[in-house]
Amino acid sequence: MKMKNLRRSLRSEKWYVYLLECRDGSYYCGITNNLERRVTEHNEGRGAKYTRGRGPIRLLDAVILPSRSEAQKHEAAVKKQQKAKKLDFLKSKGFIDK
Repeated sequence: MKMKNLRRSLRSEKWYVYLLECRDGSYYCGITNNLERRVTEHNEGRGAKYTRGRGPIRLLDAVILPSRSEAQKHEAAVKKQQKAKKLDFLKSKGFIDK
C-alpha cells in the first residue's frame, strides 16, 4: 500500500473513547480503534496496567470520534473531570445507583 493511501485509510478510521467499570468499583477511561478487541484485552489481563488484576471489567459507555487526535482530546477532558462530575454522568445514564 502506498504511503498516501495508508494515511487516508488511517484518517477515515473510527476511534472510540470508552469507560469501563472494574470489579473493585473503580472506573477506567481509554481510547481505541477496535472496541471489541480492547475490551477483550482488558478482561484477559492484557489491557492497560490499571485494569490488570481489577477484572472482569464492564463496558459502561463508548463514544465514536473521527480521529485519534479527537479521541485523545475527549479522553483527556474526561480524565480532568472531578470524580463527583463523573459519578453524576454515570448516574444520569443509569449505570450506577450510588
